Amino acid sequence: MFREVNGLPGHVLVIHAVVVLVPLLALLSVGYGVLPSWRSRFGWAVAVLAVLTPIVTFVATESGEALEEVLRSRGYPPESLQKIQEHSEYGETLLWLTIGLAVAALVLLLVTSGLERVRVLPSWLAWVLTGGVVVLAVFALVYVYLTGDSGARMVWSDIV
Repeated sequence: MFREVNGLPGHVLVIHAVVVLVPLLALLSVGYGVLPSWRSRFGWAVAVLAVLTPIVTFVATESGEALEEVLRSRGYPPESLQKIQEHSEYGETLLWLTIGLAVAALVLLLVTSGLERVRVLPSWLAWVLTGGVVVLAVFALVYVYLTGDSGARMVWSDIV
């Protein structure tokens, strides 16, 4: 299912969405948490990105595993397979960070909308969640870079 799209490796096509959506989710969710004035304007965008980005990242991970199987079956040398494995590990970590960031962003959305309607929740809860979003966003940005960089180096140095 994730192996090919119209004769091309599916991974090559879907990774571009990940490279765009993960940083967007990271930056908008941090902005949403840190700048309360953004909340009314960007809450919907954070919600859409928090749902869409993990799905696209999952598809990229699965299509990458399908591509890895094809490359292994073609008898690539061990040093190439080692680079592919490193790239794959970065991608797996990125997937989990993206899921964590998405969940944290959605919880932040729910808590901040609850704070505006009902004064039962403590106001510091939004700041604690914002701190978690910031940490996850930084790690997601680092890992989207590491994953993309390792993949691009393999392609452009003719390892893959």
